[in-house]
Amino acid sequence: MPSTSVDHSAVPATPAAPATAAARRRANPWLTLCAVAFGLFMVQLDGSVVAIANPEIGRELHASTAQLQWVTNAYLLALAATLILGGKLGDRFGRRTFYLAGVAGFALSSVAIGLSGSIPGVVAFRALQGVFGGLLMPNTLGLLRAVFPPRRFGMAVGIWAMVSAVSTALGPIVGGLLVEHVSWESVFYINLPIGVVACAFSAFVLPQSKNADGDDGFDVTGVVLLALGLLSVVFGVVKGETWGWTSAGTWAAIGVGLLLLLLFGRHETRVRNPLLPMRLFRSRALTVGTVITALNFFVMLGVIFFVMLYLQNVRGLTPVQAGVRTLPLSLASLVASPLGAALTARFGARFCMPLGMLLQAAACFTLLSWTGDSSYATMWPPFVALGLGVGMVLSASSDAIVGNAPVRDGGVAGGLQATTLQIGGALGTSVLVSVISARVGSTLRTELTGAGVPGGLAGKLAEAKDAVAMGVAPVSPDMPGTLRAAVAEGSGRAFMNGVHASAVVTGALCLLGVALAAAGMKEGARAGEG
Repeated sequence: MPSTSVDHSAVPATPAAPATAAARRRANPWLTLCAVAFGLFMVQLDGSVVAIANPEIGRELHASTAQLQWVTNAYLLALAATLILGGKLGDRFGRRTFYLAGVAGFALSSVAIGLSGSIPGVVAFRALQGVFGGLLMPNTLGLLRAVFPPRRFGMAVGIWAMVSAVSTALGPIVGGLLVEHVSWESVFYINLPIGVVACAFSAFVLPQSKNADGDDGFDVTGVVLLALGLLSVVFGVVKGETWGWTSAGTWAAIGVGLLLLLLFGRHETRVRNPLLPMRLFRSRALTVGTVITALNFFVMLGVIFFVMLYLQNVRGLTPVQAGVRTLPLSLASLVASPLGAALTARFGARFCMPLGMLLQAAACFTLLSWTGDSSYATMWPPFVALGLGVGMVLSASSDAIVGNAPVRDGGVAGGLQATTLQIGGALGTSVLVSVISARVGSTLRTELTGAGVPGGLAGKLAEAKDAVAMGVAPVSPDMPGTLRAAVAEGSGRAFMNGVHASAVVTGALCLLGVALAAAGMKEGARAGEG
């Protein structure tokens, strides 16, 4: 039967020889957890600081909106296409090797982004950064799965999830400070010192773990089918916002991607050394955990996206001020991840997953009480509920996916988890932006006239629905003060209509997640260690 080997020392020792200091160091699972936390922190922080830097990148490099979208989309597409491949390469050829390659490449490509000086250069190096992120991310969980015993793996995943959640939530604050006081390039340069420390520490403490099954061959056809399928699906999702969700182009891209993924699944059942073993999905807990992971990040990234628009564009806060206002979310995530791991270990994912999704549903429905001038007292409770829910679900779903996969497939399972996470986040942002845009478009004229804007002018201003969907009122300096106030009021109401519609959609999805997790999870024995 295939197995996983863990090399704890570069120098083989006889069974009777005392363990060397290097062997003891590399045998310490908590040092492995610290090492992978560096790389995880770098990638997750980068994902959220770039969102803050995008407006400044657009201004300095004179980028169009479409070009600026590709700063995010190029990274997302490359990452989604390589995550499962990165996990498979680590499982077969060495998880430490590909983790270190990912950290080093991610840091160096980040520096290249800052030095590029043009939008094509930024986009190209962002895609390269995504490739290295695809090598790094799945092997963080693969390394943990290889060194932690089952009874402690849940707590390790809880800490992993805490690092992920906190670094993502800190992004707006760190990014805001760097963009305001240094430059947009600095949000990428910051990855270099983090990467240097991560490489040095990881090379010192990480054991080399890989499969020791001796199988020959590599599933090249599977790599191509999966990469093209994921690229097509994610491309259709991210372009659905601009092309329209009912357009032929959107559905053609998604349809072709789904067809390629179906062909990939069929191929994987017939090849000797599959890239993604379909036997993993025999575990109902793993399958449900995969769906809930996607839903979890659909809600988190989608909600954070429109909350940041509300705080910055409607309330007029700076990026730093907006980041500080969302600190309750960060702090709640900090508490929730280890709490979720402890609850999962004690009561099982069947308890923790529905509880986390229920907290997120409560957070989303609470957003229905927000108005254009809500006090902060109405804001922080949903932030806390959202942070608690996301952290708990991330711990439970990560444990369900990676913990129910055999150790030999730990990297692949980590890649599967990271892939569904990224696709869920992409769907959340794109779908909710479309929901907001549709609701703004249908109510903007009515809200403008209701606020006192003359009907003819309201009809013309309604053409600026795209700006209003971003929380920006179509006012101009030459407007009389009374008219300007009326336009701002009506635009704010239309935007809040869109926010409320998005809150209903996300809240309803969370309730579906509660039902799926409660009905679909079944406690039982984990996958074997081999």
